[in-house]
Amino acid sequence: MNREKEHDLVQNVRVRFAPSPTGPLHIGGARSALFNFLLARRFGGQFIVRIEDTDLERSSLESEKNILDSLEWLGITWDEGIRVGGPHAPYRQTERLSIYTEAAEKLLASGQAYRCYCSEEELEAQRQAFIDKGEMPRYAGNCRCLSLEDEARYQAEGRKPVIRFRVPDEGAVTVDDLVRGQVSFDCAGIGDFIIVKSDGIPTYNFAVVLDDASMDITHVIRGEEHLSNTPRQLLIYDALGISRPKFAHVSLILGKDRTKMSKRHGSTSVVAYQSQGYLPEALVNFLVLLGWSPEGEEEIFTLDELISRFSLDRVAKNPAVFDSDKLNYINGVYIRKAEIDRLIELALPHLREAGYIGEELDDQQMQKVRWMMQAVQEKISSMGQVADFAPLFFGDEVTFESDEAKAVLAEEQVPVVLNAFLQKITDGRAIEPDSVKALLKEVTKETKQGGKKVFMPVRVALTGQQHGPDLNYIVTALGQESVVARVRHSAAQLGLSL
Repeated sequence: MNREKEHDLVQNVRVRFAPSPTGPLHIGGARSALFNFLLARRFGGQFIVRIEDTDLERSSLESEKNILDSLEWLGITWDEGIRVGGPHAPYRQTERLSIYTEAAEKLLASGQAYRCYCSEEELEAQRQAFIDKGEMPRYAGNCRCLSLEDEARYQAEGRKPVIRFRVPDEGAVTVDDLVRGQVSFDCAGIGDFIIVKSDGIPTYNFAVVLDDASMDITHVIRGEEHLSNTPRQLLIYDALGISRPKFAHVSLILGKDRTKMSKRHGSTSVVAYQSQGYLPEALVNFLVLLGWSPEGEEEIFTLDELISRFSLDRVAKNPAVFDSDKLNYINGVYIRKAEIDRLIELALPHLREAGYIGEELDDQQMQKVRWMMQAVQEKISSMGQVADFAPLFFGDEVTFESDEAKAVLAEEQVPVVLNAFLQKITDGRAIEPDSVKALLKEVTKETKQGGKKVFMPVRVALTGQQHGPDLNYIVTALGQESVVARVRHSAAQLGLSL
């Protein structure tokens, strides 16, 4: 970031994330929250989280809880706002209605806003007329200059007015965006927009200005889809004599086919990735790379490293592509770095859901899961995949993956190898990863077979597969009884005599 921009930021950074609780935390919302969080932490500022719940029909406390829980799971903490309190409470819009009403009355008194009594049918007719002329639909200003008599007549008819902001007839509104540069919007194309609905609830563009202003927000960092809202908000700032914050609109997130991210591209909510077994630090690392590029080639960063490196001048204008393969790669890196005890705790819910273990595990069962995790840690890219490997470690029966795998057990040396293996697995020695390695070497030496001629038949007889996790962990996790049962079950399926 150049010195002038960085100097501006260092002075007093106050940023916010203000989700609408109409569903779980979306990946795009999580990225916006992350960018705000990183900027605040980088410059020692404050990060505020508040709730925009004026969509009364769709908002729910369940969604609010999901959003806040998801932020906390990601490690995105906030200094002020919902759940933690602060000097600008309340932090839920439905509890701030008096603030919006007072500001609306001020705009009405100054003539910068007016009451509009147009019916939905009248508004639709106006909209269609603009479309027919090939123009952008907007409000035509029918109620801009109503007389007191007109208002009284409409009120007598039972019409409930909205309040509209009076947009200047001429000129343009310029957004000086920290990511996109200067973007101008002609006032003529905006039209007088609603700031308070007929039920007294403020619209987004009105409430957000008053919330940001009253909470001393210095920088508004949000998705590009909000850019078209910004000129309306700037008009309100100016009309109320409030200083404008700085704006930064970050790029859209697209699927691999370059269309807007949706469920057909994969999961879109943070909680879905949590339930699939992605690590929060991996998801954070992935999200920050959706639209922000670090210096150099490195892509794996701790949260502290991200805080020290993040800057808005490296946020791209171009859309970011959600690449699930890259997410899996990054998550795999973090899994391989993780402590085994943590991975065991993360694996347990997936094994329970798949029916391999119960709620309570004794020491022997926990040790089995430990050996399993040590075997698959290098193989998985999400903790949800643990259940895919579970059949290798649980049960006494074997299913062959292919005819090619069966053919391995048809080789002439196999009966000798498997008999030698069974003899040693039942000779009373402790079954542990290191002892299994030694045991297999003994079989190789005594049968005078090459390593592959020993290891492959044993693997196929135990798992039905030609490739997979380390055999010494599989044998140890299964234990003597299940190992013998599996080898005999495989032999019986192919008519081998052992």
